[in-house]
Amino acid sequence: MDQLDLKSLKAERLWQSQAPHYEYFVKFLDERGDQFIIRRETVTEPPNYYIKNLKTNDLKQITFFSHPTPQLKDIKKEIIQYKRDDGIDLMATLYLPPGYSPEKDGPLPMLMWAYPREFKSAKAAGQMRGSPYQFVRIGSTSHMLLLTQGYAILDGPTMPIIGEGDKEPNDTYVEQLVASAKAAVDEVVKRGVADRDRIAIGGHSYGAFMTANLLAHSDLFCAGIARSGAYNRTLTPFGFQAEERTYWEAPEIYFNMSPFMHVNKINEPILLIHGQADNNSGTFPIQSERFYNALKGHGATARLVMLPYESHGYRARESVMHMFWEMNQWLNKFVKNVPIHE
Repeated sequence: MDQLDLKSLKAERLWQSQAPHYEYFVKFLDERGDQFIIRRETVTEPPNYYIKNLKTNDLKQITFFSHPTPQLKDIKKEIIQYKRDDGIDLMATLYLPPGYSPEKDGPLPMLMWAYPREFKSAKAAGQMRGSPYQFVRIGSTSHMLLLTQGYAILDGPTMPIIGEGDKEPNDTYVEQLVASAKAAVDEVVKRGVADRDRIAIGGHSYGAFMTANLLAHSDLFCAGIARSGAYNRTLTPFGFQAEERTYWEAPEIYFNMSPFMHVNKINEPILLIHGQADNNSGTFPIQSERFYNALKGHGATARLVMLPYESHGYRARESVMHMFWEMNQWLNKFVKNVPIHE
């Protein structure tokens, strides 16, 4: 927070968040600006509100919210940075179970959970996002709960799809996607927290689309989990995500990016989960139903789970619990218990 002199236009720094806390300004409590409320958290301490007094430098806590999942308080969190083969800077958040040590326990089975994004420049794609000091939040449908089952989680490994100048990002979607995934796999193997034979890839919505494409166009992963995805882009012919060209303007892009068109190349087990009442225009349930039929028609190992009355996200307790059961069973069978090749 800076104070700006409107005559000289010089700024004076009054307050700034300091490690190991993640803090941000909420509101002033007086006209002079001497007192204000901040929200403060750490990796293991949940967000709470404090009154900051600039004159006395006092900090008074005014809320006392407890840790919502104390059994996961000692999760290890680290923001890691690495490079793609073409020099693009990438990042991800690595989570390790409480008490885990790579030196003592060796590599773990791992789930990578991602969501590709489009950029018009390499500089924008490589920007740092997030903070290593933020509280570890675990939502009701979060894949992070698999930390309790002995898995390492690589959350949000960046999968930038870049198209600079006159080039469109999706012109080289598959190549860039595979290159980003390879860089993430290489990094976690190098760190000793995962081995190449026991890494699964997963995602929701556009992340599910990504999962199917990575299984079709690479052999980096031993299994996949795809939730509420779209797999045939001819069913979204007037554009999708950041793609503004229609199917009729760029039919080869729609074909190349559709895992449905390359289903015969998928030789890893894939779990498909979808809400039976999904009304999101790009991910109607027919996407998973037709994709599953194509997978089984080619002899793939696949399972389709349709959650009744659920839309694009899942809300009912029964649905969420069943979703986690399916994911855990799938990973245990095809990731945790697969033999490691020396």
